[in-house]
Amino acid sequence: MTSTTTTTAAGRLDGRTALVTGSTSGIGAAVAAALAAEGAHVLVSGRDAGRGRAVVEDVRAAGGRADLLAVDLAGSPEELRAFAAAATDALGGRVDVLVNNAGVYPVGPTEDLADDDLDRMLAVNVRAPHVLVAALVPAMAERGGGVVVTVGSWMARTGTAGSALYSASKAAAEQLTRSWAAEYGPRGVRVNTLAPGVTLTPGNEAFRPVLDAMTAGTPAGVVVRPEDVARGAVFLASDDAAMVHGTVLSVDGGIGATRS
Repeated sequence: MTSTTTTTAAGRLDGRTALVTGSTSGIGAAVAAALAAEGAHVLVSGRDAGRGRAVVEDVRAAGGRADLLAVDLAGSPEELRAFAAAATDALGGRVDVLVNNAGVYPVGPTEDLADDDLDRMLAVNVRAPHVLVAALVPAMAERGGGVVVTVGSWMARTGTAGSALYSASKAAAEQLTRSWAAEYGPRGVRVNTLAPGVTLTPGNEAFRPVLDAMTAGTPAGVVVRPEDVARGAVFLASDDAAMVHGTVLSVDGGIGATRS
């Protein structure tokens, strides 16, 4: 991948560490690059180590600090807790920002959803964020501060044929955010959801005409780019969002508010 993001002299995240799940491509890669550009030491993670190394190389070439830890978030809770411990070690003993970005999205009629796809979607989209928060956020609270950003979707609040379970998993992410904000906010940890709209990524480039048609009638009138979403993640992770707790920041071109 090619990154056009460069580091700043005085980044908003200087001295902080960030774990971004599902960051070997698309939105996650853009978020990792943007956080690093603001001074964070970023841990890139995902199943594809080759793509992950490319993201790390791009971040470093732009002057940022990044490392890679490959993981399959559909693994067992014990494996996820081991991943959390390894991530903490890789980031020098603490995780200041956790971005739960990884997600899977099998598309099709409800009756055609394979059992394996159902299990994997629940594991990656719901169970993994829950286990990682449980493993990492108590230490944030002990230090008196930290941030969790869970990537949701505009589809969490609208009915869309062919994506019932995915939409439900993203609605679960929003409710987890509200509950975690109530649980951890008083202990210094801010928790929010970032909800992208119809986003063009390398994985869906072949469907560009469909994406263009979906967004033609939105206020923005165009598809969302990963970089647009990444800017929202930087805001939520930074002190600029100090009073933002338990909310959903929609970076969706207006589709969630105006789609009929």
